Amino acid sequence: MSRVYNFSAGPAVLPEEVLKEAAAEMLDYNGTGMSVMEMSHRSKAFEEIIQTAEQDIRDLLKIPDNYKVLFLQGGAHQQFAAVPLNLFKNRVGDYIITGQWAKKAWKEAKLYGTANAIASSEDKTFSYIPDCSDLPVDENADYVYICENNTIYGTKFHTLPNTKGKTLVSDVSSCFLSEPMDVSKYGVIYGGVQKNIGPAGVVIVIIREDLIREDVLPETPTIMRYDVQAKAGSLYNTPPCYGIYICGKVFKWLKKQGGLEAMKERNERKAKILYDYLDESKLFHGTVRKEDRSIMNVPFVTGDKELDTLFVKEAEAAGFVNLKGHRTVGGMRASIYNAMPEEGVVKLVEFMKKFEAEHADA
Repeated sequence: MSRVYNFSAGPAVLPEEVLKEAAAEMLDYNGTGMSVMEMSHRSKAFEEIIQTAEQDIRDLLKIPDNYKVLFLQGGAHQQFAAVPLNLFKNRVGDYIITGQWAKKAWKEAKLYGTANAIASSEDKTFSYIPDCSDLPVDENADYVYICENNTIYGTKFHTLPNTKGKTLVSDVSSCFLSEPMDVSKYGVIYGGVQKNIGPAGVVIVIIREDLIREDVLPETPTIMRYDVQAKAGSLYNTPPCYGIYICGKVFKWLKKQGGLEAMKERNERKAKILYDYLDESKLFHGTVRKEDRSIMNVPFVTGDKELDTLFVKEAEAAGFVNLKGHRTVGGMRASIYNAMPEEGVVKLVEFMKKFEAEHADA
């Protein structure tokens, strides 16, 4: 069996080293005589797994002591509701709409109060990040919300919005741990791990302690209360144990690679290889304004839907899988997360050059 180059947007490629370690421990984790899949979340073995994982992500992101780290279920979609349910005091949230996920979060918040769309890039199919230097922030807003990296459309906030003193909430699902970030600039950071950290089923929430309140909206389900989960150390209910275990292994792998500074350098180098080719190609072209490009998700098109379909088909046959763009935008998308080796991007560009030469007159 040979491994393909997996450009999936999520669930996505994981470090081969991590997968091999997990495979070796599948039947017997650390001398316990059982798999992590089988052990109690109340056991000493799992307690060590989750506590080590928390310390490692704290080290990687340099998370200040006044922030809690929660390992939860429900993915980012559950946080679309959990954020307003837990943070609403005035029942007002301001949203910057830069893609489908931010739009879904905005619509979800409307179920519990007023959700204002204070900026949007929908007018140009979310191909850019709007100017967020002087936003019409509502004086009653409990927070300002962004999706920091847009998986579908391939944009990234390279400068955080001016929230005018309001709490910043960020969905970082598709750029999580791809580069250093100043956690102190945010009130809440959350991300589904299935794009850059682990298997689907885990969402990590990093929240400043003063935002963890008991006086949440009365309709908040107990399992979605940040105060309840924080007091229980993410163990209020049975957590996604195996997923957290894999996340912990990825954190160790990231440390081994040199931490987030090293990952940023590597990710920028990979992205440059692909973007440089797209900028010079006469067949393929990127769809995002250059200054707003993501280094994680790279959408591109030929301009011909039939040719796009042919490219995806031939690429898969050559071992480059999951390059089809999201159903809402079409074309192609290469997700080049932390675990995608540089070799994979180089070989993809080689294949694209070959395809272009064969279809130069298309």
